[in-house]
Amino acid sequence: MPASFEATLDWAGARDATDPLRAFRDEFMIPPHEGRDGRLSDSVYFCGNSLGLQPRAVREAVNAELDYWGELGVEGHFKGRLPWMDYHEFVRDDLAAIVGAQPTEVVTMNTLGVNLHLMMVSFYRPTAERPAILIEAGTFPTDRYAVESQIRFHGFDPATALIELPSDEPNGTTSLAAIERALAEHGSRIALVLLPGVQYRTGQAFDLEAITALGHKHGCTVGFDLAHAVGNLPLQLHDSGADFAIWCSYKYLNSGPGAVGGAFVHERHAQAVLPRFAGWWGHDKTTRFQMGPEFHPTPGADGWQLSNPPILALAPLRVSLEIFRRAGMARLREKSLALTGYLEWLVNTQLADVLEVVTPAEAERRGAQLSIRVTGGRERGRELFAYLMDHGIIGDWREPDVIRISPAPLYNRFADCLVFAEAVSKWSRGG
Repeated sequence: MPASFEATLDWAGARDATDPLRAFRDEFMIPPHEGRDGRLSDSVYFCGNSLGLQPRAVREAVNAELDYWGELGVEGHFKGRLPWMDYHEFVRDDLAAIVGAQPTEVVTMNTLGVNLHLMMVSFYRPTAERPAILIEAGTFPTDRYAVESQIRFHGFDPATALIELPSDEPNGTTSLAAIERALAEHGSRIALVLLPGVQYRTGQAFDLEAITALGHKHGCTVGFDLAHAVGNLPLQLHDSGADFAIWCSYKYLNSGPGAVGGAFVHERHAQAVLPRFAGWWGHDKTTRFQMGPEFHPTPGADGWQLSNPPILALAPLRVSLEIFRRAGMARLREKSLALTGYLEWLVNTQLADVLEVVTPAEAERRGAQLSIRVTGGRERGRELFAYLMDHGIIGDWREPDVIRISPAPLYNRFADCLVFAEAVSKWSRGG
């Protein structure tokens, strides 16, 4: 494939014109950028790894629920096109397809941090002999804060019960062999292995099935934070054997700032008597309204719900998942590989004296995101980032020295990648 790439607008435009997914871009609102001449044009948006763009149909979907609320009041729980009582079930099948799970293994609820704590209540069961949690060094603060607080809550000391997996590859990525070594050394003490699907700073994708097998071999429970993986990579959570996973939906799932999150619980735990923080909405729906004093969880992931579904937050997710269903994860992944491959080729062939890609080169070890360092260190990196933003090219910055650029296949184009490369080239020449 790289031999066919060209750093020309004609080539990029031709690829975009024949892209079978090109029409989906029109279903999203592209933020405008005002040029120095005062003219407005579409920005070049590479930040779906942080906040996905708004689908145009979201406004109508949210307004429809507001209309039902106004017209039906409490009866909206039982009437209307999508009654609120079962609203979370209307996103279940599409979500399960995206993460490779059985419908009963997924639930949309809360936010990522809340769901992580709820899952650890059930799946982090430390003992004096096995108190530890394994995370990757430099994990996202949400995960570290949650893990440390859970360790302390159970009466253990993070200084000895928090094991951080060091990176062992250039540019801060981590090999499967390093995970295997850590488990060989500490596995008998580890109660929970908690790793990301995609590492937020480097963009490295992890092999969930292989990690799960290693963790289970050493008697550990295994869970994943899929914040940067869901909607980005084809996932097979059920087949991976993972005990649980959690994610947010405001990144690649395009469901809005602070959007409702999700969780996966493998079906082998569907009927298990596990400790959990119980809530009324997690009670068996067939007897929920009998208002009994004893909690009987709904089998499957629904049994971890605490409260009724947030309708106005679920409506954007429902719209986005419907787009994913029409596009198909297989086709999205194919385009993502091509876009990211083109962006990497541009960096390596046109900008090698300016930029360095730190994300693994192997397709199976990355998703849409390329993490890039600028030659010359952090300050030059910040200068380039500011220049790109000033010219309507929106990525994001992660300390200490990484610019994250993520071509999302639902709305990004090959021409966007070329615009990025040309802007970097101009900046490097003092433009």
